Amino acid sequence: MMSNPTLSDATREKLRKVSTASIASALYKRGLRNQFIQGVVPVAPKEGNMVGPAFTLRYIVAREDRNPMTVFRSPQHPQRVAIETCPPGHVLVMDARKDARAATAGSILITRLALRGAAGVVSDGGFRDAEGIGKLDMPAYYARPSAPTNLTLHEAIDINVPISCGDAPVFPGDVLVGDKDGVMVIPAEIVDEIADECMGMESFEDFVLEQVQAGAGIIGLYPCTKDENQSAYEAWRKANGR
Repeated sequence: MMSNPTLSDATREKLRKVSTASIASALYKRGLRNQFIQGVVPVAPKEGNMVGPAFTLRYIVAREDRNPMTVFRSPQHPQRVAIETCPPGHVLVMDARKDARAATAGSILITRLALRGAAGVVSDGGFRDAEGIGKLDMPAYYARPSAPTNLTLHEAIDINVPISCGDAPVFPGDVLVGDKDGVMVIPAEIVDEIADECMGMESFEDFVLEQVQAGAGIIGLYPCTKDENQSAYEAWRKANGR
């Protein structure tokens, strides 16, 4: 179930510059309140945002008779297939039911994903070999380190279907944006307008922060309800090319 809209290069570049906080506010204005992936953090902080359409992998609770170590010998194993078929520029998103007691992947698979050109990886479960994953240039988000193999608790069952990740609904093709705070999910159909709106929000908040650091109070400034503050912002934008 892949969304039809595509992520343009221009919109991708805009989203690299905006915060997940701004995106959350823009989505809230549209009635979308559950788009932040709860409980995931960067394996290691990166400079710049993770941005890319979602390519999903769903895990269910493992049943012992179905998940011996020998299942990895199958060339059709969904976890391995997901690593080898996630398109370049996409983010692999894993639904582990927020259960980090076992890993959803390790450094070998995530390194392969990075070398294939993925934009990032997100799991609401654990990663094993987390230190190695953190050293990759590709952004990665998880709940916490976890040494046990995924087969201990998880069975990879579906590829590129709608999932829940950290209580957020994720549809294939939705756009994920990750920064040092976490990961937001933007419905593909509105990603261009969200990117444009957030660019303006970031500009205004940079202006506000400068004013606050200079001693200004926030009433009438944030939100901007005084004409003099709006005029000051317009002058600031012109002076700073924003």
